[in-house]
Amino acid sequence: MTKRTSAKYKIDRRMGENIWGRPKSPVNRREYGPGQHGQRRKGKLSDFGLQLRAKQKLKGYYGDLTEKQFRRIYKEAERVKGDTGENLIGLLERRLDAVVYRAKFVATVFAARQFVNHGHVTVNGKKVNIPSYRVKEGDVIEVRDRSKQIAVVIEATQLAERDVPDYIDADHSKMKATFVRTPGLGDVPYAVVMEPNLVIEYYAQN
Repeated sequence: MTKRTSAKYKIDRRMGENIWGRPKSPVNRREYGPGQHGQRRKGKLSDFGLQLRAKQKLKGYYGDLTEKQFRRIYKEAERVKGDTGENLIGLLERRLDAVVYRAKFVATVFAARQFVNHGHVTVNGKKVNIPSYRVKEGDVIEVRDRSKQIAVVIEATQLAERDVPDYIDADHSKMKATFVRTPGLGDVPYAVVMEPNLVIEYYAQN
């Protein structure tokens, strides 16, 4: 098992939820937490605990972003006009690795980061290898010609466990997707409930 896969399952176990809705998640088999004390009855979380958990869950969902990266995105969401929680989700969904994952070019957000890093993706015809690159509405994201026959790409497009959301227009025959619009929280197909409002509360107090 690779480090990335291990990390992915570790996040699920730590959260006690199958946050990506993957059929192989260990949470599907056992809902208790990791470690020798994982089966003990869980105590009630404090407000701070709930806020911290919401932050960890959202941060983990997008490939276990570092605290520095995530705080920077929060600060930007705070500066932009409008609801900070909605802005935060919009900024996270505009990351290139998130768009590659949503378009079903790869099976996981971790694979999406690696896929972009290795130079398999273009934006408006230009190679971009920065996973945090922020796409704009109308941008065309495409798998490079030499990468279109990679087995994991072909397999990912056929996954039945999730659909491409309507804010991305994907054409799997051409391995091309257009980022149609920035989504709000209600548009994003999370497998579990995300609570950006609690994330905002966490940063407001810490």
